[in-house]
Amino acid sequence: MPQQQTPLQNDNSSQEDAQATTGALEQSVDRLYSLIANEEDARVCKDIPAEACQVVPRNFFLILAANVLTKLGDLLISPKTVLAWLMSAIGAPALVAWLVPIRESGSMVPQMMIAAWVRRKPVRKWFWTLGSFGQAASVVAMAACVWFLEGYTAGGGIIGALILFSLSRGFCSVAMKDVQGKCVPKTRRGRLSGLATTIGGTATVILTALLFWERGDPTLAFYSLLLLLAAALWVIAGFLFAGVKEHEGETGGGGNAITEAFKSLSLLRDDGPFRNFVITRALLLCSALASPYFVVLAQKESDTALMLGVFLLASSLASSLSASFWGWMADSSSRRVMIRGAAIASAVCLAVGLTAMFAGTGVGNGWFYPLAFFVLSIAHAGVRLGRKTYLVDMAGGNKRTDYTAVSNTVIGFLLLATGGFTALISLISDAAVILVLGLMGLAGTFSALRLKEVTDD
Repeated sequence: MPQQQTPLQNDNSSQEDAQATTGALEQSVDRLYSLIANEEDARVCKDIPAEACQVVPRNFFLILAANVLTKLGDLLISPKTVLAWLMSAIGAPALVAWLVPIRESGSMVPQMMIAAWVRRKPVRKWFWTLGSFGQAASVVAMAACVWFLEGYTAGGGIIGALILFSLSRGFCSVAMKDVQGKCVPKTRRGRLSGLATTIGGTATVILTALLFWERGDPTLAFYSLLLLLAAALWVIAGFLFAGVKEHEGETGGGGNAITEAFKSLSLLRDDGPFRNFVITRALLLCSALASPYFVVLAQKESDTALMLGVFLLASSLASSLSASFWGWMADSSSRRVMIRGAAIASAVCLAVGLTAMFAGTGVGNGWFYPLAFFVLSIAHAGVRLGRKTYLVDMAGGNKRTDYTAVSNTVIGFLLLATGGFTALISLISDAAVILVLGLMGLAGTFSALRLKEVTDD
């Protein structure tokens, strides 16, 4: 008779099978990471704790997956396109002007105080997870405003939810750079960001085609479902990031958060390289601020839902086609990535501004501005990825959190000030705004040339 296994033997067999499956999965992750890292030893560690080297592949792909999902969510609720169109659809077009400043500066301005709080904790991944859940809840609130309210009441609710969204995003911004700096080697961070943007952009291209292909004007129900889909992406991303194996790091700034925040501002006075980086980053705001004005010029030619899909596709294609290229380049020199991205952005803005000023609208049969927006989006991807990689590489240990918080807070205030300045110029013409931003990008290009290399430090 065949011998029957005891319950204890069955348990041991199940454990062995689970261990074998886990081991095979870990080996597959290691091999895939080795291919992406393009090196024989997949655990070449630079500027991260020694104990973190053994789990680099696992952490790399968990952070990558979380980044992909949030980037897809960001594109689905972009204030430059989707939310702007939505405000008009619900009858609150005057509130469109507040979308980009709140979305960007709302997550930047409080970051010095957020960072002082984050610094007290040796493990910081939970701040990112909670921030991701907070963004999901905010987007659900936006969907509720669209479905249950109307007019400026709905628009005001969306603005309120966007403020909460931006504050939650501030926690994610501070925590991400610190966790990535502790878990991913120095020469692999650029390609991580590049891959995340490329995969997220490609997914958005597919999703945009499915959502907008042969569709008339979107209904409010369509917008609500779009927002709920984005919220689900942030929830999944939060759970994935919670699985990152982050080792305890330095702690500091255990005093009052506001006091520690103002102490951090001394970096701008005492740290010359960091001060030059902040000046450069401020000038490179042109690539972000110019985008809505390209959309405004296009709307004067064709104010249809199809044009919304075209701009979403342009933004997504730009990300998917260029981000990995920028990422690999940033691992060699993030400084050169900023220079090239700034030069392209400046050239596009100057060309579009001059064209709009002297030729007016009706250029290129409606395709001129989407194509220019596409090129500007490529440049912005380079500027953004280059300055993020540069900031992470130039700082070490606890200073990385301070650098991130101080630069984001200062840029947040400058963004509001620059937004007000461009709003005044827009009273003259949209083309004048684009020209001024092009000149600002040109100054940023020369400022980036003054930065020192940090990748090979």
